[in-house]
Amino acid sequence: MYYLGVDLGSVSTDLALVDKNHNLVEKIYLKTRGNPIKAIQEGFKILKDKYDEREITAAGTTGSGRMIASAIMGADAVKNEITAHARAALEFDKEVRTIIEIGGQDSKIIIINKGIVTDFAMNTVCAAGTGSFLDRQAERLEIPIEEFGDYALRAGSTVRIAGRCAVFAESDMIHKQQLGYAKEEIIRGLCDALVRNYLNNVGKGKTILPKVLFQGGVAANKGMKAAFEKELGFEIFVPENYSMMGAIGAAIIAGDQVKKTGKTKFRGFKLAENNIFSRSFDCDGCPNRCEVVKIYENDNILGYFGDRCSRWTGKTNEILGLRSG
Repeated sequence: MYYLGVDLGSVSTDLALVDKNHNLVEKIYLKTRGNPIKAIQEGFKILKDKYDEREITAAGTTGSGRMIASAIMGADAVKNEITAHARAALEFDKEVRTIIEIGGQDSKIIIINKGIVTDFAMNTVCAAGTGSFLDRQAERLEIPIEEFGDYALRAGSTVRIAGRCAVFAESDMIHKQQLGYAKEEIIRGLCDALVRNYLNNVGKGKTILPKVLFQGGVAANKGMKAAFEKELGFEIFVPENYSMMGAIGAAIIAGDQVKKTGKTKFRGFKLAENNIFSRSFDCDGCPNRCEVVKIYENDNILGYFGDRCSRWTGKTNEILGLRSG
């Protein structure tokens, strides 16, 4: 008996299977590459070759594409990233007070008091400090992203880098290279700058108390971890499955939900082979002229997404209700 969690983001799609004791038994990391439907189907093809779909007794989704994922796969729980990351973090360590989460395109801070989320903030405006930005800098410096943090730790000193904007940060790094600074010093300066930027923006006005967990793909960067510890003045901890915490949280939440309802809405692995595609149209129901996306599975409509009111999403809820009834 397993619970499935899917974290559908703009950069990556993560799938996690946990057992009834919430132990991680399978994790799959895929690049979304602008095609969330294909990413989900690819992940399900991998699972189909290894598991019987009857073993999946609950399914949950999170991430920016959680609603689309829910309509496609049949989810028992659909939760935002804050809730999913907090649930997984508390499963890992009941003493966590603060969660620093930096993913491919955004970053978050979650404040927890006595096991309850009491405050949070997100930064979705600028990509500085996120995984995609660091990947770009590693590529530009011709350094494997896996070694990026090690370079920062080897630096004997640091240089000042403008970290408040991705464009300015890259320009400043290039300028420092032209002046002859070593890669190690530049990378350490970048990590320091990005941490300052995070604390001054995402963490602005927040009281960051230990125990702090560092989650998301950027948690693999040892330079960023060291820079956070330098600024905060205490140790921060990186969970073993730091990059899968959203998917793990979604899986656990789904398992909790099915315990209440007694049955799952999960549609099985057959969708991996079905023809699932999208078509968009402009709604003329009001002056907003919303761009609405319609998702099909073969000849059937799975749902509508993208409107600002409930005209079309309401139809999606009707479809999901009929399908689970």
